[in-house]
Amino acid sequence: MKNQFLKTSITAIAFLWAVAAFSQNESHSSLSLDSFYSKIKSQKNPQIVDARTPDEFALNHIEGAVNFNLQSENYAQSIAKLDKSKPVFIYSIGAGRSVALEKELLKNGFSEAYSLEGGIANWIGNGKPFYSNLKSKLSLAEFNKIIADNKTVLVDIGSKYCGPCKKVKPVLETIRSEYGTNLKIVEIELEDSPQVIADLKTVKVFPTLILYQNGKIVFKKEGINDLKNEVDVALASK
Repeated sequence: MKNQFLKTSITAIAFLWAVAAFSQNESHSSLSLDSFYSKIKSQKNPQIVDARTPDEFALNHIEGAVNFNLQSENYAQSIAKLDKSKPVFIYSIGAGRSVALEKELLKNGFSEAYSLEGGIANWIGNGKPFYSNLKSKLSLAEFNKIIADNKTVLVDIGSKYCGPCKKVKPVLETIRSEYGTNLKIVEIELEDSPQVIADLKTVKVFPTLILYQNGKIVFKKEGINDLKNEVDVALASK
């Protein structure tokens, strides 16, 4: 009888854990770029929130977005200006701040809140319309000339506000010192050259690294894990 009671109790606890996990997953509604964009376009006056810092927002953002996050001093006032009965579309540099804000909105009575997978990197990196207060330092024509003029080119695409992107820099220095003039390294940051990132239409997250050989893409990597080894292997195989 005792054993049966224990089995029943364990089963009940496992069920409750499963329900809790399911509920957590249900409260998180990150969307692919296509779904996010489609839902925004379906709204007459979409509620778009840029969950980055004011400095990031000032440089580039989705047209029509307002700027605040959970750490903003004006958080309460900003929330009060939103309509809880309508969807809220949120993005950040990646997905950290946007997911946190999305969950908070849903917890506080908003009917729908969605965060964008890959954040502003995914949006601009796939050529969706955006606002920028500067002209790109690097144009697509200049980028294409670099690719054409050099046999082997490693391109690092990221942002100075992206944590993982900062970890790429020392790895690039190691690669640069090892390969010397045999490898051209090009670093492109969202804050300096947003338009060329948009024109390439190949970036989903920051950082993204692309290796070109004789003008063709032979290797592409999203993120920093095992970066040095993967670049070495890609170069050795060409």
